[in-house]
Amino acid sequence: MTAILPNTTNKKTVYPTGDGTPVAETYDHLYALFVTLEVLRQYLRGQRATVLGNQFLYYAQGLPNLRIAPDVMVIFDVEPGGRDSYKVWEEGSVPAVVFEITSKGTRQKDEVSKYELYEAMGVLEYWQFDPKAEWITEGLRGYRLENETYVPITNSISQVLGLKLVAAGTLIEFYDLKTEQKLLIPEEQRERADQAEAELQA
Repeated sequence: MTAILPNTTNKKTVYPTGDGTPVAETYDHLYALFVTLEVLRQYLRGQRATVLGNQFLYYAQGLPNLRIAPDVMVIFDVEPGGRDSYKVWEEGSVPAVVFEITSKGTRQKDEVSKYELYEAMGVLEYWQFDPKAEWITEGLRGYRLENETYVPITNSISQVLGLKLVAAGTLIEFYDLKTEQKLLIPEEQRERADQAEAELQA
């Protein structure tokens, strides 16, 4: 696991909340990011956990250049709600699950540098989703940490989240392992609410 280094300087360290780069390459990548974020946020509502998207994760105190911005990260044993950035040494927990919405242009980072960093940090599951199937032909692949080393997830099941994941076009579908029910995306929730309201008025 990456060492969390102490801040040995008296000067206050600045940890930026952004770098001015785009959130995602295409609309499909952006929409997949937001839907994944919102579905998981609602799924974990009421638990002591948070889901963050495309925000800086700082993992070494006093070294603001040591940071990464996972597309979506799920963190347990922390207060719910959003943050402008996430500092491991302040919160006391590393992300348990990370999703990268990958593309041909980000493949090298997602396959090598991010893979190695998440593995070293102790991220329990690392999922790569390619909404355009540019290099992951099956659309989705995951890795689970075993004995401090990532091994491929062959059944598309997130043990950490208690969900089965399915690549469905440009989105990930999530199914609750206990109920076998699909977690609805925001658009589906609105449609169900509209249908229920129409039935009440009929």
